[in-house]
Amino acid sequence: QVQLVESGGGLVQAGGSLRLSCAASGRTFSKYAMGWFRQAPGKEREFVAAISWSGGMTYYADSVKGRFTISRDNAKNTVYLQMNILEPEDTAVYYCAANLAGLGLYQENEYNYWGQGTQVTVSS
Repeated sequence: QVQLVESGGGLVQAGGSLRLSCAASGRTFSKYAMGWFRQAPGKEREFVAAISWSGGMTYYADSVKGRFTISRDNAKNTVYLQMNILEPEDTAVYYCAANLAGLGLYQENEYNYWGQGTQVTVSS
């Protein structure tokens, strides 16, 4: 079992920044990949970013590439999503998720555990 708790969401103006955190507990954190997804009102949940177990490989959706950065601190059992140059279109509930196999990191159904989500609202 893996428990995930997100934090850091909030209201920010367009062009601003936020850093989301996801604290993990349960299985050994350094042994699985992590991802961030988001779901905007009326839309399906979509992939945002993912990171390998070591942090050596990162993956991004085209819509956030160059603006968002995913990172992890295995000593703190935490994964981060630094979000810069935020746009109103980034408004969504953001979820972190754990992928035990480290495969299919772009695919929602390849993730085994999910957090409860944190709201990010970007005003224009």
